[in-house]
Amino acid sequence: MTDKTETKRLIGEVLAEIIDEAKSGCGKQTTVGLMAYGSELGSDELAKGAVLAMENDPSVKVRPIGPKVAGYEHLDWIETAADEHEIAHAMEAALSDGTISGAVALHYPFPVGVTTIGKVLTPAKGKPCFIASSTGTSSVNRLEAMLRNAIYGISVAKANGIKEPKVGVLNLDGAQTVLRALQKLADNGYDITFGSSIRKDGGAILRGNDLLAGAVDVAVMDTLTGNVMMKLFGAWNTGGNYEALGWGYGPSAGEGWTKVVSIISRASGAPVIANALSLNARSAKNGLPAIVAAELKKAQAAGLAELIEGFQPKAAKADEEEVKAPAAEPTDEEIHGIDVLEIEDAVKALWKEGIYAESSMVCTGPVIKFAAHNAEKVEATLKEKGFL
Repeated sequence: MTDKTETKRLIGEVLAEIIDEAKSGCGKQTTVGLMAYGSELGSDELAKGAVLAMENDPSVKVRPIGPKVAGYEHLDWIETAADEHEIAHAMEAALSDGTISGAVALHYPFPVGVTTIGKVLTPAKGKPCFIASSTGTSSVNRLEAMLRNAIYGISVAKANGIKEPKVGVLNLDGAQTVLRALQKLADNGYDITFGSSIRKDGGAILRGNDLLAGAVDVAVMDTLTGNVMMKLFGAWNTGGNYEALGWGYGPSAGEGWTKVVSIISRASGAPVIANALSLNARSAKNGLPAIVAAELKKAQAAGLAELIEGFQPKAAKADEEEVKAPAAEPTDEEIHGIDVLEIEDAVKALWKEGIYAESSMVCTGPVIKFAAHNAEKVEATLKEKGFL
């Protein structure tokens, strides 16, 4: 090829790119790959999602990866055989060489430490909510994972235009402990905005009602619970075999992770696929990995490592003293806010101070019951021991 021919080719490519950008009306497009094979709904559904994404969001250019689908040959395919391993390899290569800025996949082998932040449409008011997290895992330690999920959820929300996302923690095992850790980060300077339950008692601990209403921008939970939530919110109106609503299981985030890979399920329909592509493109364009790194840096400065260390299992002491309950007395008062994982230790801490107490479970979660005349001493002891 002569220098003149090469120059003409390069000019042609630049002009084509300028024309595409002009047509989109929104500046440079972000190119996203789509794993276009392996859906339970057929490859046609994936191709429909690609077309719908570009129709709905002209800033997105989709490159399907896989064998071409009849009727969709006009798309800019990265063509492979009908083999998921070959498709995955082609997707990785395109991410590595910059052919695509992000990717939406039906499955991806994320390393431990990397998770995805889903996005659902809550039905009560049609409000979006990020589910932190939905696939992968940010840690094998559940409490650490939920704490990191909050930071990654904030990062994804910021990458998608929410400057001060409101955060809440779903009322699961460990929720109170995680919320306490987040409050400590906030006290130490980490910028976090807590949301509030719509229920009478309010607070940043969320119930199912709050998820339906979209009470917060980021709902923190463990990955397995988040995965169930994604499926419920995505397919509650279809009978379950077709995920029709939402943005999919979301883009990936993790410490030191530099790729923007989003997940959809094999039951995700074209509307969800299209939304997932747009969410992925926006996250890639706005530099999600850099936002995650910046948020982690701020959290580390506020004591994240120390809080995580506190979550690690403590070795049992062979000579640990046996704590016996004081003489029983009527328990006509109760205190909330103790994590279910710590409730028995909290009761024993009160026994050691000579205060009779009992653990109990009510509809809002665990409580400690005690005599009303001990109220001030109970609260002071539990705060001193770190349970409140």
